[in-house]
Amino acid sequence: MSPRKSNLESTIYFGDDGWWHGRVTMGVLPDGSPDRRHRMARTEPAVRRKVRELEKLRDEGRATKAGRKPTVGQWMETYLTDIASLKLKPRSLDDYWSKTRNDIIPGVGKHRIDKLAPEHLEQMYRAMLDAGRAPSHVVKVHRILSRALKIAHRRRMIGENVAMLVDPPSIDETETNPFTQEEAKAFLEAAAKRPTFMRWIVGVGMGFRQGETLGLRWPYVDLQAELFHPRWQLQRLTWRHGCGNAHACGARLHRFEPCPPDCATHKGYKRGCPKPCTKTCVKHASICPERKGGGLAFTRPKTKKSTNPVPIPPAFIPYLLAHKAQQDELRETAGELWQEHEAVFTRVDGRPIDPRDDWEEFKELLAEAGIADRRLYDGSRHTAGTILNELGVDMPTIMEILRHTQISQTRRYVKGRSHLSKDAMRRMGDAFLPAQATAPEPATETRTETGDRRAARARRRRRIQ
Repeated sequence: MSPRKSNLESTIYFGDDGWWHGRVTMGVLPDGSPDRRHRMARTEPAVRRKVRELEKLRDEGRATKAGRKPTVGQWMETYLTDIASLKLKPRSLDDYWSKTRNDIIPGVGKHRIDKLAPEHLEQMYRAMLDAGRAPSHVVKVHRILSRALKIAHRRRMIGENVAMLVDPPSIDETETNPFTQEEAKAFLEAAAKRPTFMRWIVGVGMGFRQGETLGLRWPYVDLQAELFHPRWQLQRLTWRHGCGNAHACGARLHRFEPCPPDCATHKGYKRGCPKPCTKTCVKHASICPERKGGGLAFTRPKTKKSTNPVPIPPAFIPYLLAHKAQQDELRETAGELWQEHEAVFTRVDGRPIDPRDDWEEFKELLAEAGIADRRLYDGSRHTAGTILNELGVDMPTIMEILRHTQISQTRRYVKGRSHLSKDAMRRMGDAFLPAQATAPEPATETRTETGDRRAARARRRRRIQ
């Protein structure tokens, strides 16, 4: 049968193969030739329906671009290398790469990006949960993949972001465990015996994050105005290859076979044995002779709000001055061995304090103070927010001190205390109860039925009869 033209330059015809075919002109390709899309079906009404759907996508500007689409794995590598790297902070980009390599590519990486279905994502999330991954980890993977697919949809590589059709697992809010005022004093008494005392004063007393505290630098400490300007943070970044052939550079560390079931090499590893390398592995940048961008580095905070100045409590000023004088003595003693980084908290040779050493010292101080184990965030940032609330400071002010962008975030940081709740309800009762009111006498007997009620029921029965 000869082709019959439909509207908008579309054609529908019955082929020699026994199928109905439809061809729709979508536009012009980069080389100037027409972009003709093909649809086929067993019946003419079915192929007409497909042609109309394709024409609607074209007319609304929602049609995908011509050409073979990449796989999810290929698109994720393109997205992280060329798009996300221009916007994300180094640590965030490292986290994106880690979750892409370990979760997204093994889970759905082989699917073509335009053939990815919600069921594929749900199966991947289920497998991750069954493997022991925390729901919060799965949600992070979902957000990374959703963002990458959003960019692909914006560039008309796919017709729809299927991640928007999937509900990730629910996350149980992590229960915070801040210090009480007594525990905070005991912790700081233990810290007072160490040269890093001021570091813990700033962390516990002012609610600074670990990276912000270790990244404080003297040019951004205004002792006259009594202000900290947290313009920098200290972070450990992942090394990147600086050579031309990353795969060959890390050849001696490549492991293409999984570890045996009774592996003793990685027995103490928290996450178990590492996964085998891929055939084109470009990791192991730490051994590259031209490595770059890794190790301890001063980086800018993630948000502009985080750089807002924070008032220094006047009681802290004498301790800060004494700490600065002690650091000057260390500089003179070290001489040429001193490495100047202008950091407020340093090692004996001037280098910034390693966050790993800082975390270990926190655990040691917990043991010395007789305090139950908890997270570093609980013992610093959550503690500062909770104690400020106990001292009667309102939420907007706590929000400014902790430099949060939303007050809902501040409320998650502040944990209520039972004794404060009891005191608040006592004051509520005193405010609402009349002064002349007297407490009722306790009942001595409880009756479930009275004579009047029995007589009333008898009268009702007589009326009914």
